[in-house]
Amino acid sequence: MPNPVLVVLHQECSTPGRVGQFLQARGIPLDIRRPRYGDRLPETLAEHAGAIVFGGPMSANDPDDFVKTEIDWLAVPLAEQKPLLGICLGAQMLAKQLGARVAPHPDGHVEVGYYPLRVTLDGRRVCGPWPGHVYQWHREGFELPAGARLLAEGDTFRNQAFRYGPAAYGLQFHPEVTHAMMCRWTTRGHERLSLPGAKPRLAHFADRPVYDGAVRAWLSAFLDAWLAPAQPAAHSEARAEARPGRGAERVTGIGLAAGPFAAG
Repeated sequence: MPNPVLVVLHQECSTPGRVGQFLQARGIPLDIRRPRYGDRLPETLAEHAGAIVFGGPMSANDPDDFVKTEIDWLAVPLAEQKPLLGICLGAQMLAKQLGARVAPHPDGHVEVGYYPLRVTLDGRRVCGPWPGHVYQWHREGFELPAGARLLAEGDTFRNQAFRYGPAAYGLQFHPEVTHAMMCRWTTRGHERLSLPGAKPRLAHFADRPVYDGAVRAWLSAFLDAWLAPAQPAAHSEARAEARPGRGAERVTGIGLAAGPFAAG
């Protein structure tokens, strides 16, 4: 068996969504932990292929002990140069660990729905092609950490994706979102839809069939590139045979059908 990917989630009902599905389709197990509810994070990632920190309704600036613990813990994969991916809140935590500021938009704007994405030259070097629109659900953004490379940018929040060192990535947007997760977020988190700049609920579902195919294709290529430092030769046959969306996720007591209603 290949080493698992450590998955950090922030709510009892949260799941890794399509990212988890894609990894398991490649034969990679998931080690899911929720530090907010008492799960401990490992002192080393020697027995893991990498780590992914997902989103949540809290802020990277919150004073809760688990938030500070997670931000401090990110020094472990960074020091070991293991594949590390932060999504939305996870990206903001990574930015804070690297000394960058996380803050709301100066005019109070949010990104909730699909928004344009522009890839940089550094982004094209990671994988391609990138999607032209991505799904967002956040009120805060991050500054680009010193020494990081900007991979993609947007209009409302400029910094949308970055790479730090050989294997750490932060994504402000949500490539993991499934249709079921979108239903849950827009229902339980409906108050976000009234914030300045948010897209109406109907627009989320009208835009999904237009833009999601490109997101799925990009995510598959990105995850292969992200895991390459940890598994340069192993499981290449499994990756070649894997198809997006195939494979059942092995998550003890939790299914993949629904995600957090407010993810960043």
